[in-house]
Amino acid sequence: MTDRPVLTLRPGQGRRLRAGAPWAFSNEVIGQALPPGSLVSLRGDDGARFGTAIYNPHSLIAARLLDRDPAASIDTAWFRARFAAAAALRARMGFGRFCRLVHAEADVLPGLVVDRYDDVLVVQANTAGMDALLEPITAALLAEFSPRAVVARGDSAARRLEGLAEDVRLLHGTDAAGVVEEGGLRFPLDPLAGQKTGWFFDQRANRDLVSGLAAGARVLDVFCHTGGFGLRAAAAGAASVTLIDSSAPALAQAEAAASANGLAGVVAQRGDAFDLLAGMTERYDIVVCDPPAFARSRKDAEAGLRAYARLARLAAALVAPGGFLFMASCSHHAPLEPWAARVAEGIWRARRRGRIVATTGAGADHPVHPALPETAYLKAQLIALD
Repeated sequence: MTDRPVLTLRPGQGRRLRAGAPWAFSNEVIGQALPPGSLVSLRGDDGARFGTAIYNPHSLIAARLLDRDPAASIDTAWFRARFAAAAALRARMGFGRFCRLVHAEADVLPGLVVDRYDDVLVVQANTAGMDALLEPITAALLAEFSPRAVVARGDSAARRLEGLAEDVRLLHGTDAAGVVEEGGLRFPLDPLAGQKTGWFFDQRANRDLVSGLAAGARVLDVFCHTGGFGLRAAAAGAASVTLIDSSAPALAQAEAAASANGLAGVVAQRGDAFDLLAGMTERYDIVVCDPPAFARSRKDAEAGLRAYARLARLAAALVAPGGFLFMASCSHHAPLEPWAARVAEGIWRARRRGRIVATTGAGADHPVHPALPETAYLKAQLIALD
């Protein structure tokens, strides 16, 4: 295809693009009146051809590179080749049929996320371009993986920034209910409800880490969602597990998983995490805090960082001497250094002394594009408290 509109960089612009980044920002290109999600040929003001991109004139990230070939056919066969490469990488890294199958720019599929739950695939098309290409995306997933169901989870904040409506629906199949297998446990899954795609694969290695410390421990899992950290700890021999979340459906799912896996000593409390923590007096050997993003935009960054400091203070006060505090943040706008500084501040305000024994991020099925280090959104610390 050679008759695509040409999107041209402004003179002197595109420094990161020329260094390998897959994005061009709105102030770097000469805007065109094209529908959001249009396929364009991206060029420099000097005539340099960067390749085929998806263009949204209403987004801060105006162009996202799909292929270095400016005439690439972005069709079912093209997507199938990308999916096969993504699956092959996960297989080499030791991941099975439960993992993040596609992680956007890092898998050369900007704005597209696919999570795999055995024979159920959950798709997030977070850009106008990927949303417009859902038909060949679905066809390629069916051809490559033969899933029982494909779900579109179109309710992310990123879609709103692209001017897209919320949309959660089945793209293929009649029943998307399934399970997640992790750590020898089976968790019921409803990808048409709940948060994100139904499960947080990015924390799998961190759940391995925490569960390895859980034998005989009293564990508090705050913002537990469907109980991933807490139930993994229970299976590892925790003496007791308390789950806290504000979502009744999430807690019901966690309790169902505990029952189905024969896990005893698991108690759920519903309510606002900050209020519940402030009223607690019991001490725990492990406290896990994995909240939703407190800093969802740049303007929310300072308020979000204060919230992380407050959470760390409340949580640290409940850790028994010699115990562990696990803190995590999925806020893109709360980078590691300022976030870790606020966690340290919270621990100090709780009059506790801590030692960071691990600083981690997302698992290897969530690779990061080397020219987009800021997309390494997840950060976490395991802290031993005296």
